[in-house]
Amino acid sequence: MATADQLDSAATAAASSPVLRVVDLHKYYDLGDARVHALRGVSLGIRRGEFVAIMGASGSGKSTFMNLLGCLDRPTSGQYFLEGVDVANYDKRALAHIRNQKIGFVFQGFNLLARTTALENTALPTLYSKLDRAESQKRALEALTMVSLAERMHHYPSQMSGGQQQRVAIARALVNRPAILLADEPTGNLDSRTSVEILEIFQNLNEQGLTIVLVTHEQDIAQFAKRILIFRDGKLRSDRPVTNRPRANDVLRTLPTLED
Repeated sequence: MATADQLDSAATAAASSPVLRVVDLHKYYDLGDARVHALRGVSLGIRRGEFVAIMGASGSGKSTFMNLLGCLDRPTSGQYFLEGVDVANYDKRALAHIRNQKIGFVFQGFNLLARTTALENTALPTLYSKLDRAESQKRALEALTMVSLAERMHHYPSQMSGGQQQRVAIARALVNRPAILLADEPTGNLDSRTSVEILEIFQNLNEQGLTIVLVTHEQDIAQFAKRILIFRDGKLRSDRPVTNRPRANDVLRTLPTLED
């Protein structure tokens, strides 16, 4: 029987082990007669509870890498371990299951159903799970509460601001309790203050233990993460921790409100 010290050691190891790890990842795309080498042997790990920003110019490979992490595509070669399981060669059906159960997505466009309330939009991913309606609604309300939007659960997208719609999109990404949240330019359609409000939500979720990977082309946005990866020409060129990381709630105090 395991001792208390052994259990503590196991828990510590699990917390510090990579929630995802890629080894010598390559991706080729065939465009007519040309073959594009989009990713060129990328290897890295992201530990549980990290908040990582990915940066790079157009054509750097960052979007390709994000698609592979999100199981939206498969690598040409290499390994991708998600919670210790190599999913690089899973078929489309298996990848769809992984996306639904393990990964939450937030995009630049909110992608909400116009004739569906905030609560119903949030609950959509549970339709592909085995949850009954009561549990689905319960989780959706919990997710909206996490992004401070429970009071608008019966509102439609047309009745909400852009920032509120993005909060619903974040809640939708959280409803199946994913292992990792992938956010692709989530502040791209938002004004400066609303962008920082969304980053405050991400920082709060990260402090609660959620692993977050954020793609952005804005250095000011990336600084809110704990670690920045920079891609160029299909390779990981820089991997560094963020020093003097700003706190979103502190920054918000210095920004004018929309009324100002």
